[in-house]
Parts: sequence; C-alpha cells; structure tokens
Amino acid sequence: MSEKLDPAYIEAKRAHLMNLRDQLQSATKGTESENHVVQRESPEAHEYEDDAQKLDMLEKSRNLLLHDAARLAQINRALRKIEEGTYGYSDFSGQRISTARLDALPEATSTLEEQQAHE
Repeated sequence: MSEKLDPAYIEAKRAHLMNLRDQLQSATKGTESENHVVQRESPEAHEYEDDAQKLDMLEKSRNLLLHDAARLAQINRALRKIEEGTYGYSDFSGQRISTARLDALPEATSTLEEQQAHE
C-alpha cells in the first residue's frame, strides 16, 4: 500500500459516513411508512388513473429503497474499512483511492477506473 491517509482526515470521513448512514436509515424508514399508507388506502370507488399513479409511486419508492440499501451497504463497508485500517484503498486491487474521490463519495471502496470497469 502507498501513502497512508492522515488520521484526522479518516476521523472526519468516519463522522461523515456515520451521519450519512443515519440520514439514509431515517429516509428508508419514512419511505417504507409511506408505501404502507399507499397500499392500505380505502377501496372506495376510484379511477384507474389513480391506480396507475399509485403503482408508479410504489415503483419509484421501491427503486429508491433499493438504491438506498445498496448505498447503506457501501457506507457500512467503508466504516468497517476504517476499523480494519484499510479505508482509502480499493477492495479489488489494494490501490489507493484518490482523496478527490473520497471527498466526493466517502463510501467508495474502489478506484473510479475499477468502478467504471465493473459497471
């Protein structure tokens, strides 16, 4: 492994990641609650357009939940990497992840090039 990250920098990233994790967990709980309300609405007379709008909203909420769950897993992995002493280094190659990338995406566990190749 190349140069180590500054401990103060890592501690700042830990705080940022924990804040992101808390925000995502709160948002996920709120979205799940909204989905249950939409699913339980009364079966009174309604228009087919209403059903289509509800289905569209549920699909968008589901996609958001999936995205948030994936990001939450990445955040948790980054926090584990801090504990392991490997934060800032790729899970794939062990190469140093640029500080610019970590500033933009603190949960990054691979270099930009590796992520692009993976996608």
